[in-house]
Amino acid sequence: MTDTITMFDTTPTHTQTAVVEFFDPPMCCPTGLCGPTLDQSLLDVSDMILTLETEGLKVERYQMTSHPQAFLSNPAVMRLVREQQMAALPITVVRGQVVKVSAYPTLAEIKSFLNGATA
Repeated sequence: MTDTITMFDTTPTHTQTAVVEFFDPPMCCPTGLCGPTLDQSLLDVSDMILTLETEGLKVERYQMTSHPQAFLSNPAVMRLVREQQMAALPITVVRGQVVKVSAYPTLAEIKSFLNGATA
C-alpha cells in the first residue's frame, strides 16, 4: 500500500489577528510594572488585558523598541507617531481602527468600541 493518509491537517485554516492592540510608549519592561513604584494606569491596563483575554479576545501589546514592525506595519499608528512623536503614545487600536491616543482607555471604553462605537 503506497497511499498516504493524512490524519491531521497541519495547515491552519485561519490566523487570529489581534482584536485590541496597545502601542505603548517606551517602558523598562513589557508591562511597565517592574519599577520601584507602580503606575496605577499601567496596573489597570494589565488587569484590563487579563479580563479581555479571559473573555476570549486576542490582545497584543507593542513597544517601539521590541516590536518595531508592529508600528511600521500600521499606517495610522505611524502617522500619529510622525505627527505627535512620543506624545501620541499610548495608541489603542480596536479591530484595526485607532480609538484612543495619548492615554489608555478604560475597560468600559474598550467594550464600547468592541460593540461598534466609534472614536
